[in-house]
Amino acid sequence: MPEMKLLLIGLVQAVFLLLVAPFFTGLSRVLRAKIHSRKGPSILQDYRDIFKLIKRQEVVPFQASWVFRITPYVIMATMLLIAMMIPVLTLQAPLGMVGDLIVVVYLFTVFRFFFSIAGLDSGSGFAGIGASREMALGVLVEPTIILVLFVVALLSGSTDLGIISQKMATGEISYLSPAILLGMVAFAVATFIESGKIPFDLAEAETEIQEGPLTEYSGRSLAILKWSLGLKQMVVNALYLAIFFPFGSAAVVNPFSILVSTVLFLLKVVVIYVIAALLENSMARFVLFKTPAVTWVVFGIAMLSYVFYMVNI
Repeated sequence: MPEMKLLLIGLVQAVFLLLVAPFFTGLSRVLRAKIHSRKGPSILQDYRDIFKLIKRQEVVPFQASWVFRITPYVIMATMLLIAMMIPVLTLQAPLGMVGDLIVVVYLFTVFRFFFSIAGLDSGSGFAGIGASREMALGVLVEPTIILVLFVVALLSGSTDLGIISQKMATGEISYLSPAILLGMVAFAVATFIESGKIPFDLAEAETEIQEGPLTEYSGRSLAILKWSLGLKQMVVNALYLAIFFPFGSAAVVNPFSILVSTVLFLLKVVVIYVIAALLENSMARFVLFKTPAVTWVVFGIAMLSYVFYMVNI
């Protein structure tokens, strides 16, 4: 029975993140407009864009194969599955060890693989450039994410995201530990990059390569992809909060505690989006070849986190 209740929580939080994702991408656009001192779109504009695209005719390139056609659905399903695994509303992972951090990392890799291969499969030069940039960014960022998650798993003695959240929330893993502090910083930067924010939005650099791998998508497929990218931002932020700031998540599953944890989660995400908006609108986009310099520094911070764990400091 408890397992069924947690599974239901997982389904609810996946649907919840899916529904609020366009709101937060709209919030990001509104914040950008305010920082630029212009009116900007409505905060609900992304909902309108998605519903408008769903109604439009879908055009598929002649040379595209089945990979191009199924990619939007694979990407959406992958993000929803990750959203079910992360302890968003509770301190327990809805799927337990079935959805531990190793599985989550592999699912993020599935997302990136299909997103990139679909751009190549479309036959468009712009999409191909975006796909190559996406893969290059993955090679630069994923080692940092994996290393930080490895350190956190060693400190908690488990790869179960729920156990990690519980030990962080109860103070069994101290924030005063240099390994945690450095890992938190490295993972925060990696989360920022994975969210596709300036100056790291290399693959979707609209002003340069017309939305990268999305160039040849239209209609319903484009709507699903844009919705999935917004959901990915929510998921990576939820993963960061579940690991390093699980406070407020429900320790006991009941309607009141779930409601409180939902409100607190939304407030924490709003804070993240405001900070991200301030950062991305204070910098210019990086040239592709300058990105490794930053990501290597972040990886170095993650490596220091592992070193501090090894020497037990």
